[in-house]
Amino acid sequence: MIRAGLLLLLALAVPAAAEVAEPEEFRMEEYRAPVPETLAGATVIGTAGALVLWQSRGAAFVDVLPRPPKPDNLPAGTIWHDKPRYSVPGAIWLPNTGYGALAPETEDYLKAGLEQATGGNMDYPLVIFCQADCWMSWNAAKRAVGYGYSAVSWYPEGTDGWEAAELPLIKLEPVPDQ
Repeated sequence: MIRAGLLLLLALAVPAAAEVAEPEEFRMEEYRAPVPETLAGATVIGTAGALVLWQSRGAAFVDVLPRPPKPDNLPAGTIWHDKPRYSVPGAIWLPNTGYGALAPETEDYLKAGLEQATGGNMDYPLVIFCQADCWMSWNAAKRAVGYGYSAVSWYPEGTDGWEAAELPLIKLEPVPDQ
């Protein structure tokens, strides 16, 4: 009885996670933070929904995780290797396209990548993702909606959710710049 009372007291003492409001504009900072449960103009899907689309080959999967930058303080002559990106099999990787503000070249790269992924069909389903609690995928999916893609799914659990479900991951290379 005392133990049950203690557990209840602890449960009440832990504040509930605050719901994150969907902003009107792109997220410009603190990209690794809790994300909203919605994205206007897009469908929000979990791992089960992503798996159904992946198994049916009914959507283009687009990973937008940024590439890690080369450290500034590497000694001269040090060979730098990017950290490998393991992602959903069949996905394309468009790194650095989920920031809140994009250089024109990066935005062109995103547009060209989405066109490649969909074969130019603005109605072809897209699944845009990154990692859990990552605004990069939210920003990129919001952009895709803004470009006129009509079947955008945002997968906020990303590769973290995919891996937690023990689904396969493969090493991806970024889509080359055009």
